Amino acid sequence: MRYTKLNYYLSALGLLLIAATASAQTDSIKYNHNEVFAPTPWPVTGDGTRSASGQPGEHYWQNRADYLIKASLNETPQDTTITGEVTITYTNNSPDILDHLWLQLDQNLFKPDSRGAATTPIGGDRFDVKGFSRGGYHIESVSVTYKGQTYKTDPVISDARMQIRLNTPMGAKGEKIQVKVNYSFSIPFYGADRMGRKKFKQGYVYEIAEWYPRMCVYDDVEGWNTLPYMGLGEFYCEYGDYDYYITAPASMTVVGSGDLQNGAQVLSQLQQSRLAEARNSDKTVMIIKPEEVDQAATHPFKGTLTWHYKMQNTRDIAWGASSAFIWDGAKVNLPSGRKCIAMSAYPIESAGEDAWGRSTEYLKNSIEIYSNKYFEYPWTSAVDVSGVALGMEYPGTIFCLSDLKKGGLWGDVTHEIGHNWFPMIVGSNERKYMWMDEGFNTFINEYSTEKFNNGEYFNSKNRPADGIAAFMRRAKDPLMTPSEAQNDYGQYYFKTAVGLDMLRNVVLGPDRFDYAFHEYVKHWAFKHPLPYDFFRAMNDAAGEDLNWFFKPYFFTTDKIDQAVGSVKYVKDDAANGAMITIVNKEKMAMPVDLKITQANGKTETIHLPVNVWQRDAKWTFIYPSTSALQSIEIDPDHQLPDVDRKNNVWSGK
Repeated sequence: MRYTKLNYYLSALGLLLIAATASAQTDSIKYNHNEVFAPTPWPVTGDGTRSASGQPGEHYWQNRADYLIKASLNETPQDTTITGEVTITYTNNSPDILDHLWLQLDQNLFKPDSRGAATTPIGGDRFDVKGFSRGGYHIESVSVTYKGQTYKTDPVISDARMQIRLNTPMGAKGEKIQVKVNYSFSIPFYGADRMGRKKFKQGYVYEIAEWYPRMCVYDDVEGWNTLPYMGLGEFYCEYGDYDYYITAPASMTVVGSGDLQNGAQVLSQLQQSRLAEARNSDKTVMIIKPEEVDQAATHPFKGTLTWHYKMQNTRDIAWGASSAFIWDGAKVNLPSGRKCIAMSAYPIESAGEDAWGRSTEYLKNSIEIYSNKYFEYPWTSAVDVSGVALGMEYPGTIFCLSDLKKGGLWGDVTHEIGHNWFPMIVGSNERKYMWMDEGFNTFINEYSTEKFNNGEYFNSKNRPADGIAAFMRRAKDPLMTPSEAQNDYGQYYFKTAVGLDMLRNVVLGPDRFDYAFHEYVKHWAFKHPLPYDFFRAMNDAAGEDLNWFFKPYFFTTDKIDQAVGSVKYVKDDAANGAMITIVNKEKMAMPVDLKITQANGKTETIHLPVNVWQRDAKWTFIYPSTSALQSIEIDPDHQLPDVDRKNNVWSGK
């Protein structure tokens, strides 16, 4: 968004700021300066794990989970299932001895008696479980290996969580334990808009996620994080290395998170050659062309094939499989000079230059833009899969809806891959603090859309703050409300993004904001920040106490309503200056931008800092006019979600 250079009229230049004593509108004023500017102590964690400056502390620790997964996709006329075996090597870096472990069983959302099913509205919603009667995990066996001893155990399963009670408590500070789980589940047709299967002319497309039992996070704040998966609230995962094998019918192409390890065993010579070409091409290269999908030479193998992928230092993985895939790719150029590959896999129904034919272009450019602006993409591949999910993100793999085109597809791709920065690199708790991933990501999407292809899909006239004003007028719940309790989850995306816009464009300016935001990302990459770490990091690096903003904007439903109260000329002569009174009518405070137009044609925008509201809801200042004022407008660029814009404008008429 545009940032207007600010002019501060100080006393040395002849501008006097005086307390508001002139008559002004006083009706319906809700503002209380003592509430807004009261000291705000954020919660602190013990033992120096997090610093007062918003960085990981001297004694910060984080547990780790490494995965070896062997799974099969079994396609039959009656059903399609996943059967698998996962071996988790869990490292306890905490100072605590663990008597038990907790794992997430996300597929249990689709059991008819799950909490998510019980709380789905009658009319359904985007995250509906769709009454999948065969849903949920079938846990065949669980075994534990610790200190050279292996034993089977009977887990305690509660909704979408599984507790493993250990025979011998697990030691602290680097101790390792192995957990092996054999499991299976039926693939839902509609997996709460996060995964599933969809039929196309040339076969089903399977988007597979939440497909293996995985560790809950044990952190320095809450110990085990065991909020159940209920649909809207997403995920909170430990980092580790993934080594996984997918066995599928030989007629299918399997794409997924990380790097294919055995291309020579699963791809034809032509496909291997094209894949190598794509890795070195800035233009999209077809690996499987539309006309080749049904050809025998495209899938020359019989029976089943096992695809082997690896991905390092990631918090999750996902994959797609289909006999209907067109497959293409292109090189991604990263700031360090490192290269990676962007790819897309989609059925013929999605093809076309106004549709998925540009998916890889969108993916490549988004990764390059985010890498240059925020943090370099740490992995070596990314793939976009077309299917049933409207839009869902995983490290290195995103799912986008099959019928999207043009700007709709661009928006979906740049948003879902943007999640690889928030929360895949900066690993926040999505289930509790949804705004920290959806909102931060929506904020960086504004930047990528402005930069992509000279703003091909960017609308400079779009004023998102005006839309957020409508959110704020009707909001029942603040941003800090956990996702499953939120009545209007759209504000996680847009209210957060507009809040960051305001900090960048109105409060701090681009240089100070960008530096502070980069510091936050740099220090919390591959770690688990809390909201309070973000607040502290921004305050520290920007050199500004922003708690007057963070407290009402994230913890309340307070609103913004700035108004022009009155105008009076000094000694009744405009040539002597104009005393302008402004009023803060609602509970939130923000700096004030005023566009002032004089009768002589002179127009300028002045900026008053938020501090003018530190003592009262009204402020009067002298503007050095030389002729009568024709008009005054507060927030002329519509950067604030002001809930009543009618009182922003004063006319000399």
